[in-house]
Amino acid sequence: MGLWIYLNGEYVSEEEAKISVFDHGFLYGDGVFEGIRAYGGKVFKLEEHLKRLYDSARAIALKIPLSKEEMKGKVLETLRRNKLKDAYIRLVVSRGKGDLGLDPLKCPHPEVIIIAHKISIYPKELYEKGLEVVVVSTRRNIPSALDPCVKSLNYLNNILAKIEANYKGVPEAIMLNKDGYVAECTGDNVFIVKNKVLITPPTWVGILKGITRDVVIHLARKEGISVREEVFTPAELYASDECFLTGTAAEVIPVTRVDGRIIGEGKVGEITKKLIRQFRRLTQTEGTPIYESQGG
Repeated sequence: MGLWIYLNGEYVSEEEAKISVFDHGFLYGDGVFEGIRAYGGKVFKLEEHLKRLYDSARAIALKIPLSKEEMKGKVLETLRRNKLKDAYIRLVVSRGKGDLGLDPLKCPHPEVIIIAHKISIYPKELYEKGLEVVVVSTRRNIPSALDPCVKSLNYLNNILAKIEANYKGVPEAIMLNKDGYVAECTGDNVFIVKNKVLITPPTWVGILKGITRDVVIHLARKEGISVREEVFTPAELYASDECFLTGTAAEVIPVTRVDGRIIGEGKVGEITKKLIRQFRRLTQTEGTPIYESQGG
């Protein structure tokens, strides 16, 4: 039995889940999305993800045809129909069917798609040994052109950086902003530790305000770890004591080598280990129950 997909008010099989070739999400990347995780029968940070989805939609003048509460019900029902307790949820809202022109006014009916499935970005051993990553030549979009805080369907900037990572034989790439400061990865936020201080780029350098990023900042402060949001260069990254990435799919994953340079002692640092443990504990205790709600 295949997956059940929510598509514009109906739950259809993955084979039946089709959109028009005139959909502007397909033609132009005109739309927004969220990646959400469920752990042990609970959806983690669902309210925060929905808020960001609706904020992103407002930023591109896209009216979502469901209320947040209705959308929440559809997400939970999609998980129930697929009998999932641990899952990755992809929630997509595209501008909808139009013509071959750019004009969003030609797209009267946005498309809402919810997919729930399994996901595994990195193998387990990399959480114990750490990733090798590279700094790539592809620069992060400048916020005045396309604000990375809008989680849009247009991911070509990230894909070009991912292609560079693929050519260099590593799983992830770090992008710099136009001024040469570390921004973010193709799908994750970046943290470093220096002299027991946790540092991550501020959003104004041109990064997505990651939900996992915010959770980790909160957990670190709760643990008494000093946290600063400030810019840093690749040289400061190379000289850091620890480095890790955060993202909904990746969770908290350590980095032990950047551009061939060994980070710290070349093994997962103590602050990184602590935050991985605390994050995993939180995902097992907090969340919106899937099977107690009857919405959808």
